[in-house]
Amino acid sequence: MKEIQLKYGCNPNQLPARIYVENGELPVEVLSGRPGYINFLDALNGWQLVRDLKAATGLPAATSFKHVSPAGAAVYAEMSELEKKACFVDDVELSPLAVAYARARGADRMSSYGDFISLSDVCDEQTARLIFREVSDGVIAPGYTDEALAILREKRKGAYSIIRVDPDYEPELTERKQVFGVTFEQRRNDAPLNAGVLKNIVTVNRELPPEAARDLLVSLIALKYTQSNSVCYAHNGMAIGIGAGQQSRIHCTRLAGTKADNWWLRQSPQVMELPFLPDLKRPDRDNAIDLYIGADYMDVLADGAWQNLFSVRPPVFTAEEKAEYLATKTGVALGSDAFFPFSDNIDRAHRSGVSYVAQPGGSIRDQLVIDACDRYGMVMAFTGVRLFHH
Repeated sequence: MKEIQLKYGCNPNQLPARIYVENGELPVEVLSGRPGYINFLDALNGWQLVRDLKAATGLPAATSFKHVSPAGAAVYAEMSELEKKACFVDDVELSPLAVAYARARGADRMSSYGDFISLSDVCDEQTARLIFREVSDGVIAPGYTDEALAILREKRKGAYSIIRVDPDYEPELTERKQVFGVTFEQRRNDAPLNAGVLKNIVTVNRELPPEAARDLLVSLIALKYTQSNSVCYAHNGMAIGIGAGQQSRIHCTRLAGTKADNWWLRQSPQVMELPFLPDLKRPDRDNAIDLYIGADYMDVLADGAWQNLFSVRPPVFTAEEKAEYLATKTGVALGSDAFFPFSDNIDRAHRSGVSYVAQPGGSIRDQLVIDACDRYGMVMAFTGVRLFHH
């Protein structure tokens, strides 16, 4: 098959719409549902991300995509009982691939609401059951077991989008796109991201444990498919905060850092012990947690809306309590898709427990950034590879 007709493009007024290839066959097959234009953008970018993660780490990988940037990405790693509870998966049995998706979605569950899922391996029954109970638009994977396919075909009464991708497909080296009738052409970004890009360590501290190297690769590979400017915080094999599409790099660092902080705060005793109403659904719990962690909780208290979320009124989670809890978190890895122009990015990263940094280098202020890392005892590698994605 050379083309697939789509319901519409990015918006309903953009008709007609299709995806197609000029030579050969499309590398994707729709097994169920009717994926749209944005679905396919998310699916094809997400598939590349998890394929790269699997190649770099050898581990099952998953990503949760929204509007052509990952909301989360992760490889398989053991989950603590606390992490399982924070990701709302402490009640199910998980295969390694299901763990990867639970972690990819769990880091930023609000952003992942209505996501498009990409899986590096054949989707198994446990992963399908996890997907079935979450709100998402569809999934792409190199294959599905019979049990998994039967489960997913029941989602949305058969309208759920299920795509199978050819794992052996390699696109042409040259890629093109049109903007305002003008065709842009460039070499596809096939720069390999592996342990080799982390060898140029420029800080006094040069101790980069294997787990930290893995986390830096997770962050860099996630950034390769994130709308730029972008910064990614990662820990224990998962992206815990992604700042995408900001015009200023410090705003990327702040946005991603806030998301990383929220991931840690989700695991705090104050959040783990929240007295949710017994019939409150998972998406509503996500919203309640976000309100509770943020300053908006004071408004919730003031107007009495807490009664729609909690069985009893939870105490305020003070700024001092949050800071004290976050101060215990270290060992976070940080990747940037381009060089840090100022050391303020490192100062902000330090507040979110960053111990390891990877960035291309090449700024006229590189030494100031290195000095800032040395001040905090961080390890920083210059990769020499810029990862802009537009």
